[in-house]
Amino acid sequence: MSLTDEERITLVELEMEKAVKIFSEIEILVNAGLWSTAANRLYYSVFHAVNALLIKDGHKVQTHQGTHIVFGLYYIKTGIFPAEYGRFYNQLQTLREQSDYNCVYDVAPDELKSKIEPAKEIIGKISEIISNWLHEK
Repeated sequence: MSLTDEERITLVELEMEKAVKIFSEIEILVNAGLWSTAANRLYYSVFHAVNALLIKDGHKVQTHQGTHIVFGLYYIKTGIFPAEYGRFYNQLQTLREQSDYNCVYDVAPDELKSKIEPAKEIIGKISEIISNWLHEK
């Protein structure tokens, strides 16, 4: 089943809204010293922005790994985004998995803080692409 243009636009907008909303939670979590939860939210903020981009271009994925693969294939390898974005996205997923599933792993504050600005940059670039696309619609 394929999406109509209106459905695609709605899903893209909802994914970006979710990305931005989740990103806004990070400052609260950092200020509270909730590093593992902040790592989770940081990953998901980028994940939802990437999903918005994939939906915009008609790519269908059903897993987190699939999202990474398609993002790498269509946006990193083609040069739309630099290779470090792909590596960074993988680092966020690894950090999220360690903090969510490994009971002896604690996210270091400096490790998390160093990832906030790069995540914001990726979300911003994706948001810019999507805004331009929406203005063309």
